[in-house]
Amino acid sequence: MRLCLTCGHVSCCDSSPHRHATAHAHESDHAVVRSFEPGEAWSWCYVDERIV
Repeated sequence: MRLCLTCGHVSCCDSSPHRHATAHAHESDHAVVRSFEPGEAWSWCYVDERIV
């Protein structure tokens, strides 16, 4: 699961069939998500395509 750091939208990650987090990022121009999984504390920038 991924949490959009712009609006708080929670959606599935790229290992899920529909890749909702990536779709949300592209449709909304909200570039940065954070992992919403227990024990994970990383964020991803879709613009730069890297961990931030």
